[in-house]
Amino acid sequence: MRVLFIGTGDIGFPSLEWLLNTTKHEVVGVVTQPDKPVGRKQVLTPPQIKVRALAAGKQVIQPPKIRHAVEELKAFNADVAVVVAYGQILSRAVLDVPKFGCLNVHTSLLPRHRGAAPIQAAIRDGDTETGVTIMFMDEGLDTGDILLMKRLPITADDTGGSLHDKLALQAPAALEEALDLLASGNPPREKQDDTKATHVRKLTRQDGRIDWTRPAIELDRLIRAFTPWPGTSCVLKDAQMKIHRAQIIPNADACPSPGTIVSADANGITVSCGNGLLNLLEVQIEGGRRLSAADFLRGHPLQAGDVLL
Repeated sequence: MRVLFIGTGDIGFPSLEWLLNTTKHEVVGVVTQPDKPVGRKQVLTPPQIKVRALAAGKQVIQPPKIRHAVEELKAFNADVAVVVAYGQILSRAVLDVPKFGCLNVHTSLLPRHRGAAPIQAAIRDGDTETGVTIMFMDEGLDTGDILLMKRLPITADDTGGSLHDKLALQAPAALEEALDLLASGNPPREKQDDTKATHVRKLTRQDGRIDWTRPAIELDRLIRAFTPWPGTSCVLKDAQMKIHRAQIIPNADACPSPGTIVSADANGITVSCGNGLLNLLEVQIEGGRRLSAADFLRGHPLQAGDVLL
């Protein structure tokens, strides 16, 4: 089939790579977001999706608003569009351009975790599994009929970053099966149960502020879910401190007021939570480098009774 790839995020890179290399289908074009300023010097930088597509000799368009590029999309004469983390809502006019419609590669087990941050939400909310859902797109937010779903267990040490990479690598096999089903002429379509839907908005750094009154098990999940983005932080002596890695202290005895440091040594910075203790293993003070707790304490001595906010 003639495939139009629509995507921007790195999570779509393995899927594009598979499409470029398979003999089953032809990538007739790529749509991605406009180049954006990156870094302190705000250097105008293209999405990696664009870089790879151009290297493969594929035509790339970067409309500021895809709904205004319907005629350009029609010119590709695509049978199907594959959409992965594009970053714009597709209007009905856009959805109707390909012969067989638009397939979305979504990184959750729909209808759970519709929206912008399904990977982080799955870890944060304590899910034991997630996966890749391939769905027929409609005008709603991740509300289309499901073509197929592939499940993936979430491990106790998964972070938002590690789970992102696992799902990115799982997506091509799911996409291959979905396109085979589509080409067969009678692909399955399962309507989503809207009563079971959850929604995840776009995350901000403020979402990563630690509330020490929450149980240690919830904070552990939050820290892992929000690594590397948007990160988690608290306040230490009027300075922001990021928390990169932590672990729950099992079978913790009665704890002092939430946020109180119970101990601080080479084994970590142990902090009291609303229920249980959390041991901070890697942290980063504002303006500083990411350090192990042992290295951090050499320059920022702490003791039992100090308080994190």
